[in-house]
This record gives sequence, C-alpha cells and structure tokens, in this order.
Amino acid sequence: MVLMCGEIEVKGLIGLLTRYNMVLEWVAEGDNIPGSFWGDSEAGLIANRLLVRADTPLHSAMHEACHYICMDQQRRDGLHTDAGGGYDEENGVNYMQVILSDHLLECGRQRMFADMDEWGYSYRLGSAQAWFEQDAEDARSWLLNHYLIDKDDHPTGLLRQ
Repeated sequence: MVLMCGEIEVKGLIGLLTRYNMVLEWVAEGDNIPGSFWGDSEAGLIANRLLVRADTPLHSAMHEACHYICMDQQRRDGLHTDAGGGYDEENGVNYMQVILSDHLLECGRQRMFADMDEWGYSYRLGSAQAWFEQDAEDARSWLLNHYLIDKDDHPTGLLRQ
C-alpha cells in the first residue's frame, strides 16, 4: 500500500507547502476533489491550493505540489486542474518530489521510490530509484537552471520564475 495523506503528520506537509506559498486544503471523505486532473483520490490543484482527502496518496499530493513549484508564473496565475508542462518540466517534477519527500518525517526518498513504483510510474531503467540515481541528470540540470535546487540537491524554496 502506498502512503496516504491521512497517515502522515499534517504539520510537516503544511510546513513544506508554506515555503512555496501553497495552502493545503482537506476535502471530506467521499467528496470529489476539486482540481483533480485524474479524479478518484488523486490530489487537486487550484491556484496555490493543494486539495487532498485522507485517502489521497502522498506521492500524488507531492507530485501536484511540485508541478506548482516547477511551472512558470504565467501558468500559476491561471492554474486550475491541469498543471500542463512539457517533458523536461515533468521530469523536474518527478525529481523534485523525491527530494522534497526527504523533508517529510513519515516518507523519505526510499518510501517515495517504492510508492512511485507501486503506483505505476514507469522508467526505462525499471524503477523510480534507478531513474533518479542513473538517468535523471537532465531533470536535475533543469531544476538547477531554474534555481529550484542547489548544487547539493537541496531545495531552494523558490518557485520557478
């Protein structure tokens, strides 16, 4: 089973999102999640609001939050449901969600790798971890070029401009 938002200490996720001027909003059990591109229990994104239920997979919440971080201001200004973005940005989002998972007590990158694999993220090397460690230099470079991480892979707390 993947880690769900309802299984973590919410203060940690709120603190992480606050660094990026994002707000976490809880949706009642059984209600549709506004702004969810995929529906079901997947996280929603409207403006700077990340919408989740207790049964939202944490990796989904992190992925959508990282879309917000990695998109340019013009897209953030009109953000509702579809984060959009191209291939390079999507890779940056995946890399960033791994890095930021280390800032959540209940998660960490090993758990994030496992949850991404279980959920069905696919990489040509066969796993999220193999991709991250052996095939993600382009994603890392993209994040560095946009000042979203530093040379030591630490998040800068900045949004893409």
